[in-house]
Amino acid sequence: MLHPQADTPDRSEGDINLSPYRQAFHEECLDDTTRDWLAQDADVFLHQALSTPCLDVLDSADGAAVTDLQGRRLLDFHGNSLHQVGYNNPAIIDAVVDQIRRLPFCPRRYTNKVAVELGQLLTSLAPGDLNKLTLCPGGTEAVSIALKIARITTGRYKTVSWWDSFHGATLDAISIGGQAHFRRDIGPLLPGCIHVPPPGKYRNPMGSPEAAADYLEYVFDTEGDIAAFIAEPVRCTSVTVPPVEYWQRVREVCDRHGALMIIDEIPTGLGVTGKLFACEHAGVIPDVVCLGKGLGGGVWPQAGVVVREHLDVTRHTSIGHYTHEKSPGGCAAALATLKFITDNDLPARAATLGERTVTKLKALQDKHDLIGSVRGVGLVMGIELISDRATKSPAPQAAERCMYECLKRGLSFKVSCGNVITWTPSLVTTDEEMDHAVNILDESLSVIASTS
Repeated sequence: MLHPQADTPDRSEGDINLSPYRQAFHEECLDDTTRDWLAQDADVFLHQALSTPCLDVLDSADGAAVTDLQGRRLLDFHGNSLHQVGYNNPAIIDAVVDQIRRLPFCPRRYTNKVAVELGQLLTSLAPGDLNKLTLCPGGTEAVSIALKIARITTGRYKTVSWWDSFHGATLDAISIGGQAHFRRDIGPLLPGCIHVPPPGKYRNPMGSPEAAADYLEYVFDTEGDIAAFIAEPVRCTSVTVPPVEYWQRVREVCDRHGALMIIDEIPTGLGVTGKLFACEHAGVIPDVVCLGKGLGGGVWPQAGVVVREHLDVTRHTSIGHYTHEKSPGGCAAALATLKFITDNDLPARAATLGERTVTKLKALQDKHDLIGSVRGVGLVMGIELISDRATKSPAPQAAERCMYECLKRGLSFKVSCGNVITWTPSLVTTDEEMDHAVNILDESLSVIASTS
């Protein structure tokens, strides 16, 4: 997929919505009623490269799938990473409805029982001494709170993060984020934001995760006054899975320099990776964990920051101060979500189904030359499409075409970093649904190969 005004792939968070493949999909697969609604949407909403004009019009959602206005059912392996417990889950819906009928809003400076119960459960489930928290409406706000905590507790302002990372779309979040798509043409960003190469194993400019860790340590030693390192434990879109040794180096470097280790689990927490907290794969305890997306059960915007107890030192200022800080509806959704995930052992389900699926995808890699790499941890999976296995050159146009071929056949996902097919299915996806998705991908890649 090419940026409309560039000859190189747009290595962004998702697929670009303006392309000839999108237009062809609209003409071939959408009826007049759907196209009319899309036109009305485009008339009233600001246009953005990753959203409006839109792909399709949805009518309903249930379990692992969404249904569009024409009645076409699509397995949703995108879901904005928030449908861990499945769409329209009765346990979440009932909890929210019961709560908002009783207490729809909690003014700031008050609390409510469901907020307290959520805080108690969330901190009891968090690893190590991550036993204090604050809540907020969305993941970007959680990242902002984490940055404030780092500045307040260290007296510094500099941060280190990865190139190609994404931590939200507000000005402070795109400053620490490393994607040109969001930073382009914005002007001065937050000062002190230092970026380093991510520790991937496939097409890594540093050569290895060990070299990436060496570079990270060099930056810390050279700067000397860094407040925090922030990263995702699993890079959600590229599905970069750093080894435990990398995280151990990060933890040691942060401790030696008195910097906080902030882990952004907004898209990959709550069981998606096969563990309730994705940082559990790293073998270290971070100082701050940011949660969001799936915390609201696919029903309510809900996020939060969980921190180690010694960081509870901000009573002299306000690090959040959000109107919906302890939203009764959001807290009810989050509490029901956590209970559903733990009661049904969905992390174990994600680990088992993910391992089974990666095996099937690697079999497709042997069959299709377009697949250069298959990566996965739990139900976060990435299939990287390339044009040449020797050079590992990205195949962005093939990736974009593959997405539309799969959509025609009933599978939705997003293309990330220009050429990575990213799958983040619901944790309630059945074995049969997953096999169907693999078959759709196989068929779509065969079509591309036969017509290229």
